[in-house]
Amino acid sequence: MGPGPSDIHPSVLAAMAAPTVGHLDPYFLKIMDEVQSMLREVFQTTNHMTMAISGTGSAGMETCVVNLIEPGDRMVVGVNGVFGGRMAEVAERVGAEVTKIERPFGEVFSPEEFAAAIKKSQPKVVGVVHAETSTGARQPLEEIAKIVHDAGALLLVDCVTSLAGIPVEVDRLQIDAAYSGSQKCLGCPPGLSPVTFGPKALEAMDNRKKKVSSWYLDIGLLRNYWGNNRAYHHTAPINMNYALHQALRLVLAEGLETRYARHHLHHSALKAGVNAMGIHYSVAADVSLPMLNSVLIPDGVDDAAVRGQLLNEFGIEIGGGLGPMKGKTWRIGLMGEAAKKSNVLVFLAALEQCLNKQGVKPSPGAGVAAANGVYLA
Repeated sequence: MGPGPSDIHPSVLAAMAAPTVGHLDPYFLKIMDEVQSMLREVFQTTNHMTMAISGTGSAGMETCVVNLIEPGDRMVVGVNGVFGGRMAEVAERVGAEVTKIERPFGEVFSPEEFAAAIKKSQPKVVGVVHAETSTGARQPLEEIAKIVHDAGALLLVDCVTSLAGIPVEVDRLQIDAAYSGSQKCLGCPPGLSPVTFGPKALEAMDNRKKKVSSWYLDIGLLRNYWGNNRAYHHTAPINMNYALHQALRLVLAEGLETRYARHHLHHSALKAGVNAMGIHYSVAADVSLPMLNSVLIPDGVDDAAVRGQLLNEFGIEIGGGLGPMKGKTWRIGLMGEAAKKSNVLVFLAALEQCLNKQGVKPSPGAGVAAANGVYLA
């Protein structure tokens, strides 16, 4: 129940144990085709260039940035957590002139803040983190997307934690490029990064004056492997793609709307439970992520001691805060397979014991009772 990797369905683990074939074997090429097709459904896009980068979510981030940015290009990045900062650093490393708009960890940006920065710098690319894993905050995209497109810029969105947990509407919002990770709400082990590129992003790549700085992540080369040609580029992680294939099958068999509702239900129960125990969220309710619940650690409670007791006595892992939130927040994941009633109820009962050991004594059973109230309703 941490911020990722999330729990894995047994059928996904079993898929990884299937016999390894060659990366140009007809069977594996069929798997690649089906992975692409299912990723399009989950991203809610018809983008032809939708695929799984061989690497974790950070590789997806680098793929998008290095392909869209050339030295001297201007980029605006919203930084309100660790991963917005990481996107900005990647852009700086490839020579972009980066304008960072910043908010304290846990807050989100207004459309007006992006509009002012875009008007001033006239960027080629605007980078936004949809679901900030370090804080549990969800950035609304609708108005920002319109502002970006009206300015003639490309919109790049980090969907690492949001994909398959809340709607990621690539085509409706005209998101030009987006990346995610296999290990969050998709319910797959870490190792692949789904990405998708729209027509304007591909046009920008075609019009580059210089080669992409990364050979491995050059979409111009990867197009020939994931596209119709199937030309050799690298040895793909075959068994990881088996796992993603099965994980995507489970996502689509459940149905996206049903999956979103499931994440929201268990988030609501968890929130009711921790609130009843006197624990409050660190993010405003209207922008709180259902799959990544960031709560404030009560005064006088030892962060590491509680997380250690949860892990060692109850087999429950949660995450600590990052950056300025270190020691101040817990990050409780309800992602994919981990988003279920039994996890919520056992966690709340276990947390009550941990708090009592720290000298904080919530009303006995209050957390579990409040969560049950949500489920019974």
